[in-house]
Amino acid sequence: MPLFRTGLAKHDMRSFIDLLEQRGQLKRISALVDPELELAAISDRVLGMGGPALLFENVKGAEMPVAINLLGTMERVVWSMGLENANDLELLGNKLALLQQPRPPKDLQETKAFASVIWDLIRARPDIDLTPPCHQEVLREKDINLDKLPLIRPWPKDASGVITLGLVITKDPETGVPNVGVYRLQYQSPKTMTVHWLSVRGGALHLRKAAAMGKKLEIAVAIGVHPLLVMAAATPIPIHLSEWLFAGLYAGKGVRLTRCKTINLQVPSHSEIVLEGTITPGEVLKDGPFGDHMGFYGGVEESPLIRFHCMTHRKKPIFLTTFSGRPPKEEAMLAIALNRIYTPILRQQIPEIIDFFLPMEALSYKLAIISIDKSYPGQAKKAAMAFWSALPQFTYTKFVVVVDSSINVRDPRQVVWTIASQVDPQRDLLILDNTPFDSLDFASENIGLGGRLAIDATKKIGPEKKHEWGEPLSRSQEIESNVDARWGELGLSDLSTKEPDPTLFGYVIDELLRQRQSSMF
Repeated sequence: MPLFRTGLAKHDMRSFIDLLEQRGQLKRISALVDPELELAAISDRVLGMGGPALLFENVKGAEMPVAINLLGTMERVVWSMGLENANDLELLGNKLALLQQPRPPKDLQETKAFASVIWDLIRARPDIDLTPPCHQEVLREKDINLDKLPLIRPWPKDASGVITLGLVITKDPETGVPNVGVYRLQYQSPKTMTVHWLSVRGGALHLRKAAAMGKKLEIAVAIGVHPLLVMAAATPIPIHLSEWLFAGLYAGKGVRLTRCKTINLQVPSHSEIVLEGTITPGEVLKDGPFGDHMGFYGGVEESPLIRFHCMTHRKKPIFLTTFSGRPPKEEAMLAIALNRIYTPILRQQIPEIIDFFLPMEALSYKLAIISIDKSYPGQAKKAAMAFWSALPQFTYTKFVVVVDSSINVRDPRQVVWTIASQVDPQRDLLILDNTPFDSLDFASENIGLGGRLAIDATKKIGPEKKHEWGEPLSRSQEIESNVDARWGELGLSDLSTKEPDPTLFGYVIDELLRQRQSSMF
């Protein structure tokens, strides 16, 4: 069964915008708005309120509208996947887990499931669009002018305008296998931009290979694609699939691609705007500073320079953008969805894991809370070590808290309680020194090298304890059911039995309060 339900949304951004508008989750803004600082400030406030996606129809100095906050809530992220319920994301995770299975199916049921995934792979193969919408307008060398794009500058000390949600496409110069990533691009001149990617990313690897072969690296940037493709490109799952095939698995059908006009790369045919260019190895310019997901300004780095030779776009294109900063931000919403997709994959690799959570407030990857079905001493630390190596994105996870299966990893009150009650820092902390680390993490003593901490917050068993361990307080189900039955009789019917408001217990979450106070949307 395909994950993408036919008729829910077509695979282009305009259809997704239409879907949001139909569901009351899009606001068109006709007033003149400046892309310098103002547009991001408005969007940030709306996103913090849990408000709708925005389409700015009158952007100062630009001839095209700007779409932002399309993925600003978990609900909209789920819709972009063609789903209605966040729990359905784990179905996709189950399929991906089967693809990574290092053994043959163990029974008939698993064989059928594996066969279903193979059939999904066949349907996910991309096809070629010979009359692509993205080629409705073609601008060659002398006509290219990046100044006509509504590049936003989100924060006061940002170096210049940026492209943030473009699919950056390169190809391995040896194997021809494409890589699709989502990287920040900084404006440098009307025909050039720098690209900021980590050295471990596919684009950086392709550039190193091109340099070794004495070649330029061809690069394309597809702006304004269906958000589902952004999700696929942002998912670093270690399986041998091209991002296009992977996106097809997300969608339940193949992505429609088209060949670029001047370089040997393929891009989504429904892209609003496509930039085609090359990188000459060794040609770099200063990139940054920019406000980053850590909540601080990043540093200035020498980054590869892209020279653009061609720009194509649809008639009356729509520019898709976003920006980084302290959560909540769109990228945090993506991370929450990816968390659900990763869960089955993680369980396959580390069977004792019951659930895991990457809190948005911890930048969606800096702190992980994992629950395990503990059965032997030392298992919590083993699970933490396994977590760090399970998937590439967990390489930069700084803290891992391991709790028992009885703890809800998404309830901070339970997690804080179990840390406070079941952790002895002398015994339950595991620290790793000088491990490869995120260069954007300014807390590290040395940029690019940092420590990691695992906290064993599980109940101690066997040789892990030298005295009787406390027994958790609990009541029998019989007593709880009896109280439920008598609730009305006791005159307490006016009291809700749902989870209490966390603010009653001193938890002040600014953005949550702003949501509740706002009646704008």
